[in-house]
Amino acid sequence: MKLEGKTIGFAVTGSHCTYSEVYPEIERVLEAGAGVIPIFTNSVMQVSTRFGDAGTWASKIEELTGMKAITTIPEAEPLGPTKRLDALVIAPCTGSTLSRLANAQTDSPVLMAAKATMRNDRPVVVAISTNDGLGLNLHNIAKLLNMKNLFFVPFGQDDPFAKMNSLVAEMTKIVPTVEAALEKKQLQPLLLERYKAM
Repeated sequence: MKLEGKTIGFAVTGSHCTYSEVYPEIERVLEAGAGVIPIFTNSVMQVSTRFGDAGTWASKIEELTGMKAITTIPEAEPLGPTKRLDALVIAPCTGSTLSRLANAQTDSPVLMAAKATMRNDRPVVVAISTNDGLGLNLHNIAKLLNMKNLFFVPFGQDDPFAKMNSLVAEMTKIVPTVEAALEKKQLQPLLLERYKAM
């Protein structure tokens, strides 16, 4: 299934180091003919890092999509009853967001958007970026892999020697993952070799 005419929620959480990889994928979703509604956690709006000042990436994404972002739980809640989204992408999805999603803790606009989307029997696509994917968060990944309407962007270890528990999605696979998820299918292969030895 193609994305033309679909409305995709694009939720961004606090893995600041991957924003430069995620931004071009939002462009690709738009180029595929979908409308994009941005949704941000507080850290996107309020935290400055070496990867950019607070709110900089948020402003770029709002300008790109032509949409004001959803940034609060009350703003995200109507996504359920209005059935506004055909699918939701969480990219990047931090370990913290992953853990709370797996344990039904709806305490951010991103998690409220996920809850609202699943309520409508529509897919949530998760692009993980977490330093403890093979550590404390591994059981949350396993839990979510078995959840209805939850699909993963294929992922792998980004640096198995310096950060042996770190997992990061291959962000360039967001569009095909969403296309498959709209047909209730998980894009395969799920596990990738991301690390390239120097």
